[in-house]
Order: sequence, then structure tokens, then C-alpha cells
Amino acid sequence: MTKPFLILQLRPEDEAADNEYSAFLSKGGIDAAQTHRIRLDQQTLPDLRLSDYAGVIVGGGPGCVSDPAATKDPVEARIEKQILSLMPRITGDDIPFLGCCYGIGILGHHLGAVVSKNRYGEPVGPVECHLTEAGKTDPLLDGVTSAFNAFVGHKEALQHLPEGGVHLLSSDPCPFQMVRYKSNVYATQFHPEADGDVFELRIRLYKDKGYFHPDEAEALIATCRAAHVTQPEIILRNFVTRYAAGQA
Repeated sequence: MTKPFLILQLRPEDEAADNEYSAFLSKGGIDAAQTHRIRLDQQTLPDLRLSDYAGVIVGGGPGCVSDPAATKDPVEARIEKQILSLMPRITGDDIPFLGCCYGIGILGHHLGAVVSKNRYGEPVGPVECHLTEAGKTDPLLDGVTSAFNAFVGHKEALQHLPEGGVHLLSSDPCPFQMVRYKSNVYATQFHPEADGDVFELRIRLYKDKGYFHPDEAEALIATCRAAHVTQPEIILRNFVTRYAAGQA
């Protein structure tokens, strides 16, 4: 039997968490029976043997790894600590990993890169991403066009490539849209599972979280609904297909 994918979620809102999980399933081509879903806002991370999983997928959330410890929401701080506790094993053993948005901050922070709000934050909506030379030959980007739109919305970002990292995708506002560490550890700044419907829900749920002025919500929803975003899900599906087949 194929190993399941471990899906770790951080969103404390039931509607957002369930919607994200459904998007991972539909856009990644995963059956729910082939996943182990853990909502870290509700559950303490159990003792996991990561070799029991085909790969690990980490979703997004409202937390920022660069926020001062004293200002972090206690639940977000606990979630961050739990995910970071897995990273030495993931990076050390080169375990298949796909960190989406929040996940690129976790990976960068673990690898000693600067993650901050100083530069490279992006407003909520579509942004054009571009393949780097390394990205053109990476298996997760097989079948992806050289330039494509993806949905973003983040306050913090990698300020430089982590030591040992490979730069795969960039955008004009934010250079580090996708990186790889070793052969199998990936992270994206954008949301590969997101479409216009997904982002409309998140805009409504997070309009008071500081990503944008609440009065801008309806205009942002219209922009997201009008955007042509089809390529990012190929990356998610490539990750699932590659590692479900045990190609780590």
C-alpha cells in the first residue's frame, strides 16, 4: 500500500482549514484516505516516524516566524515550535517536504536564513512568477510554463537564499518564490493549492489580520476572481505524483 502524505495545518478557523485541506486534495490529486491530516491549532504533534509517510505538506496560516516571541499568539507560537521540531529530521534525512507560504519561512528560519518584513512582502492577489535556470530542470516544475501567475499574500519573506538552497522561482516583488534544499525539501512563497474561490474565502476571513485594509476586500476579491491562475497546482500534483511513487 502507498504511504500516506502527512498534511500539517495551521489555520485556526474551521472554514479556512477545511477549505485548504479540500484544495490540497483536489489540486494535488490525493484521496483523503491517503493522507494523515493534523490540525496543529487543535492537536499536539504526536511522536511521528516520518519514514512512514510519502511526504510532508505544510499549509499556510496567519502567523509569522519573524514576529517577536513576546508578541506571538500563544497558539501560533506552539504551532511554530512543533513544526520547527520536525525540520532537523526533514532536512537531515532529505524527507520529501512541501511548505506552502508559511512553510518557506519555517524552512528558511531553520536553515539560518533571515526571514523578515523588511523587504519582499506582497499584497494579496496574483503575481507573475518566473522560472530560474535551476527551475527549468527541477522535476516539480516539469510541465510548468516559464512565467505564470500564482496567488500570494504575505507580510514576511526570505531575505536571502539559505546556505545550500537552490533558487527555483522568482517574482519581481519577491525574489524567492520557490526554493529547494537538497533533493526533496521544497517550499513556495505562493499557495500552489489556491484558486480564486480559495482566495475569496481567505480574504473574507483574514480581512482584519493586517494583510490589507478591510475596505479593500471586495476589490481584492474581484482581482482574484478575474486572475488566470492554473500553473501552481501542477507543482502540487508533481510533488504528490513523484513521492507517492517513492522517488525520494
